[in-house]
Amino acid sequence: MNNTNDFGAILDKHQLQFDRNNPTTLQVNLGKLCNQACLHCHVDAGPNRTEIMTKETIDRLLLLIESSDEIQTIDVTGGAPELNPHFKYFVHEFRKANKNIIDRCNLTVLLEPEQEDTALFLKEHNVQIICSLPCYLENNVDRQRGKGVFSKSVEALKLLNDLGYGKPNSGLVLNIVYNPIGASLPPDQMTLEMQYKSILLEDYDIVFNNLLTMTNIPIKRFKRMLINDDNYNKYMTILKDNFNPMAARNVMCRDLISIGWEGSVYDCDFNQMLEIPIGNQVTTIWDIDNFAELMIKSIAVNNHCFGCTAGAGSSCGGALDSGSEKSDSKIQPVAIIN
Repeated sequence: MNNTNDFGAILDKHQLQFDRNNPTTLQVNLGKLCNQACLHCHVDAGPNRTEIMTKETIDRLLLLIESSDEIQTIDVTGGAPELNPHFKYFVHEFRKANKNIIDRCNLTVLLEPEQEDTALFLKEHNVQIICSLPCYLENNVDRQRGKGVFSKSVEALKLLNDLGYGKPNSGLVLNIVYNPIGASLPPDQMTLEMQYKSILLEDYDIVFNNLLTMTNIPIKRFKRMLINDDNYNKYMTILKDNFNPMAARNVMCRDLISIGWEGSVYDCDFNQMLEIPIGNQVTTIWDIDNFAELMIKSIAVNNHCFGCTAGAGSSCGGALDSGSEKSDSKIQPVAIIN
């Protein structure tokens, strides 16, 4: 493992190592094009981005999957991955390869022109949806994601519910992601899930499966916002003071490989956006014959990794340590401010 700056030092202090397991999840960024430009976005995604994964790159991933039986889940992200013109080809072919598919959906993209049948397509291919709704309060969502986003998100959630997503015994998984707005950690995941379920059902007749709390990582657009608000040092202090060894033992990069839109290989989506290659050595999908070869690569870390290991921890699957009580007493989660 590469010990870098304060994060590497704290791992040494706790005698922790980020040893890589056989990767079971392949997280693929289909491009940075998005119909939104959220304040917390670590991708710097937006409507004017032109980076898009090509069909040639997708076909190379499909070829690698044939000799990588350990990969069971394909986690599709962006930008808004649905805006990639090869999105449906990607999903269809990986489902043919008998892989579980997760689509990280911002919800409003399902209402965009030429996306009218995307929700039905996702249902027909039994794609798990992890969607973003950073609060159950309209003003908070619109402040973070843009005016009118909350109402469109509610409309999209109702559309997915009508197709069976989030309904008991449907087999169609609909999970919601919560992100704080400012310089704070997420509140307790289970408690917040109960609040979301109660309010969304009572006010909008919306149901879903699970809430996943994710800590905003201090990179890219979110980092710039923190600096502009003079909150960057405060936020980094919160992350460092709330370092949780149990969360550090369960970080997602131990079981996940991240693929950039152009085919480069990374330890995680955050390293990808900082262009820190896997094992600190530039590697592409054309340099390997299967993903098991990456077992020998060390996991590259830096101070942004404090974001995944603070409090209850944070991963693409939500909190990492459900039993953690470690938190900053000064944190005021935006979602419960009335």
